[in-house]
Amino acid sequence: MDHEAVFEFDYPDPESARRVYRSVGVEVGDIDGDRTTASLDRDGATLTVTVAASDLVALRAGCNTWLSLVSVAETCADATPRTDG
Repeated sequence: MDHEAVFEFDYPDPESARRVYRSVGVEVGDIDGDRTTASLDRDGATLTVTVAASDLVALRAGCNTWLSLVSVAETCADATPRTDG
């Protein structure tokens, strides 16, 4: 792939990052196409999404998809009651 975009999302704690990572992680490989791929990595409270594409149009589409997925996961994680006490 000729083009790449890397997005880092910092959360207040590792548990928040883990929730988003697990929510969007199931999509890796399922929505990749011939022109785009994506990967996820989590290090503590930071989630990294890397989108690679063969051309800029595909990169833009891939970025829009993954940014939307993360946004929805964050919204759902905020709405989920915590059981920590």
